[in-house]
Amino acid sequence: MANESNTTAPTLSLASILTLVDDVNGWMSPDQAAVLHRAAIDCPSSGTIVEIGSFQGRSTIVLALSAADDTHIVAIDPHAGNDRGPQELDGFADQAADDHAVFLANLSKAGVSDRIRYVRAFSDEALCEVTTPIDLLYIDGAHRYGPAQRDIRQWGDRVVDGGTLLIHDSFSSVGVTAAIARHLTLGRRFRYVGRARSLAIFRADLATSPSARLKNAVHVVAQVPWFVRNLGLKVLLTCGLVTVLSRRGRAVPEWPY
Repeated sequence: MANESNTTAPTLSLASILTLVDDVNGWMSPDQAAVLHRAAIDCPSSGTIVEIGSFQGRSTIVLALSAADDTHIVAIDPHAGNDRGPQELDGFADQAADDHAVFLANLSKAGVSDRIRYVRAFSDEALCEVTTPIDLLYIDGAHRYGPAQRDIRQWGDRVVDGGTLLIHDSFSSVGVTAAIARHLTLGRRFRYVGRARSLAIFRADLATSPSARLKNAVHVVAQVPWFVRNLGLKVLLTCGLVTVLSRRGRAVPEWPY
């Protein structure tokens, strides 16, 4: 079971933290930051937080400034230039070097460099870098099915009973959503709690009874219409909706995340 929740209040409020990361590039909305903030606060004393996929440090800083001082925080990202964001799946050496440098600079600027143990590696290569049980696992790594399902399966197995699993790009990315369908819809450990846009919240406290698993599956499947909506919007944006709306002076919807 997870240890008793940490009662130490964070030094900064969520509003102050959001101000600090306002100019940090990334795909994390304020309501998603609020989920990370609350989950980090609830991490038990001397607990472990693992982040898979840090990009330029937006979510990393939120976690570091929200968690108690005795919380161990590990940020894993190869900064290889690939899987940087929407429609950026391939590796680009220049972007890799820039992302790495900007990530470190952003942590330093926010004053959290000493709070983070940074592992520059692909997530499946970093499994040996974390030997303690994980109380909070935040997955925002590769969006393709293969890496996403490995992250959920291999790293999810290390989450303690009662721990929290957060997955970004859920019901938005095809690969991530397929991985959730494969491992979490009818799984025996993780219960779907809810989501902030594409940030899905799971808790490692699902009863193994058929009725509990079926109820969990119903809650996950209920997100399919929102997933279909996101896919449709991505197709329209890719096919030129931005140009059409811009010419007509209308607001362009943002890429769903």
